[in-house]
Amino acid sequence: MTTRRLLLPLLCGFVMNLVPPLVVLGQEDFAPPPQIPYGRPIGLSDAKNVTAAAVEVAEANRWMMAIAIVDTGGHLVYFEKMDGTQTGSVEVAIDKARSAALFRRPTKVFEDGVAQGGQGIRLLNLRGAVPLDGGIPIIVDGELIGGIGISGGSGEQDGIAARAGAAVLQ
Repeated sequence: MTTRRLLLPLLCGFVMNLVPPLVVLGQEDFAPPPQIPYGRPIGLSDAKNVTAAAVEVAEANRWMMAIAIVDTGGHLVYFEKMDGTQTGSVEVAIDKARSAALFRRPTKVFEDGVAQGGQGIRLLNLRGAVPLDGGIPIIVDGELIGGIGISGGSGEQDGIAARAGAAVLQ
C-alpha cells in the first residue's frame, strides 16, 4: 500500500508531462470570427423564400426536415417542419440557425473543429455553438442578415439543404 502511494504521484506526473504534447501535436488554432458586417435583419418574405428552396431540395431527396430562419440576433423569424419529421429536430434546427447567425459562420466549422480533437474540444464550451452541419449564415451583399438551420437528415444532408436555402438570396 505504501508503494502505491509513492508510485501513483510519479506515474501521474509522467503521464501529465507526456499527454499534452501528444494532444497538441498537429492541432491548429480555431480561426477568428469572420469580419462580416451585420446588415438589415432578414424579413418574413425572404425567410419564406430561403425555406422554400431548402424544402425543394429536401423533397427532391425525400428527406424530412425542420427548417428554422433567424435574424441577426438569433431570434426566430420563420419555421417550417415537413410532415413526418422527428420532433427532436425542431429545437436542433433553431439552435443551428442561431449558432450560424450569432457566430457568423457555418456550424460545420464547429463540427470540424471538434472532430480534430485536442484544442478543438474547447469549442464544446462555446455557449450556443452547435457542432453539427446544417447551420448556415445568410449573407446578402456582403452583410449578414440571419441564419438558416436544418435538422432531420444526416448532418451532411442538413448542410446540403441549408446551403441551398441560403444561396437563394445571394
